[in-house]
Amino acid sequence: MPAKRTEIAELGEFGLIERLTCQFPIRNASTVLGAGDDAAVIDAGERYLLLSSDMLLEGVNFDLVYFPLKHLGYKAVVVGINDIYAMNGTPEQLTVCIGVSAKFSVEDLEELYSGIRSACEDYRIDLVGGDTTASVNGLAISVSVAGSVDKDKIAYRSGARVNDIVCITGDLGAAYMGLHLLEREKRAFAGNDSPQPQFEGYEYLLRRQLKPTAASDTVASLRSAGIVPTSMIDLSDGLASDMLQICKNSGCGVRLYLERIPIARETHKMAEELHADPVVAALNGGDDNELLFTVPVTQQAKIAGIGGIDIIGHITPASTGTRLVTPDGSELSLTAPGFREQ
Repeated sequence: MPAKRTEIAELGEFGLIERLTCQFPIRNASTVLGAGDDAAVIDAGERYLLLSSDMLLEGVNFDLVYFPLKHLGYKAVVVGINDIYAMNGTPEQLTVCIGVSAKFSVEDLEELYSGIRSACEDYRIDLVGGDTTASVNGLAISVSVAGSVDKDKIAYRSGARVNDIVCITGDLGAAYMGLHLLEREKRAFAGNDSPQPQFEGYEYLLRRQLKPTAASDTVASLRSAGIVPTSMIDLSDGLASDMLQICKNSGCGVRLYLERIPIARETHKMAEELHADPVVAALNGGDDNELLFTVPVTQQAKIAGIGGIDIIGHITPASTGTRLVTPDGSELSLTAPGFREQ
């Protein structure tokens, strides 16, 4: 009898990761945490060493029809270092591995690396190595980042406690709407040798998609205020999915308030043009490169004094479930594509 075939969609992204990594026990005393958070945690003596990796694939994560190579290099670094910031750490070194097909010239790759260099300069990161290999089709970029954090300052996904307040940086859904804008213009000008895309008024959406920023300023502000988040996660898969990750790892529930979720004016406008729901973009769009974190309610006044942070809910007992509260007080179940309760 043939072995049962399990479709990846049955597990979802996070269920798949858990399925593939659950058979790997920790063998070394220096390994504090392996898979399951934004970065692995290694005991390096006085501080923890943080390690993360991300991969971007042409045709899946980016389209070179509208994604400049320089911006792509910059974004690849931001995606990697935000995992370190999500552990309340400081990124310090990175390696970049690329798979390149014959359609790319040396000058193309120099353009890609000019974006990587710009990000390294902006965030004071050292490029310390990598690898280059041939690819049959397209471009693949893998970024691995190393950083560090004081042992008493690290933030995991598993530390949220009942009555903690839920906070996010920036606004949500703009990168997702920026992607849809680019795809719309790509379709509209297919086959046109001199396309004139209509981007006026939507520069913010394009910037959020093509050249995002990492959360370095927020982490620095939290440190200056003496705030150590009880839990934190890189907000890259959509608010719903990442909030559910914190709840699952922390063994808690949550109440998120719909009217408190920050959504930019341009996101609302683009959603209206596309006959889409900006709330769905915020909850499930992803690619925001912001931080979602919790802090004790006693820190609320300090949080309110830091710019660029919104308080959008609070942590509840696990028995109360994970809910989105609408302006009229109704409660909806918080669900997300790619997330399955195990």
